[in-house]
Amino acid sequence: MTDSRTIERGANVRFPPPLVFLGFTLLGVVLRYVVTPIPFPATAWTRLAGVLLLLTGVGIIVSARVWFVRTGQSPIPWKPTPELIVRGPYRFTRNPMYLGITLVQAGLGVALGNVWIALFAPVALLTVHMIAVRPEEEYLARKFGASYQQYRARVRRYL
Repeated sequence: MTDSRTIERGANVRFPPPLVFLGFTLLGVVLRYVVTPIPFPATAWTRLAGVLLLLTGVGIIVSARVWFVRTGQSPIPWKPTPELIVRGPYRFTRNPMYLGITLVQAGLGVALGNVWIALFAPVALLTVHMIAVRPEEEYLARKFGASYQQYRARVRRYL
């Protein structure tokens, strides 16, 4: 029997993942001015490619966010997850918001001609993988059992 005073928690994530990406983006900005900039061909085409990456990332994030709103859930990882979302971008990736923000950071770096920002995008994702994705996966496996395992077997973590 469950105690009615027990409050369900979500994943054991203690730091907001978007702040990891923000921190690495700001580090890239600082390094561009403190360390010699890494040469990068900042042409109209590379800037356009960066903007397209950035917009793709924003589109993925917005699409994922829409599914959170439709199902009445919070994207905050330490809040409980009442149901698995397996529609929208979640049909292709289990972590569309993290994938999207990685693309935003990489696209921003390319669009601005700041290689540091772009190079730190996968580092930010790796950091978020360790501090958020792994605890989220453990939480979802505990809460949803076989249905989460089936979803995991069918859909890739990122790409």
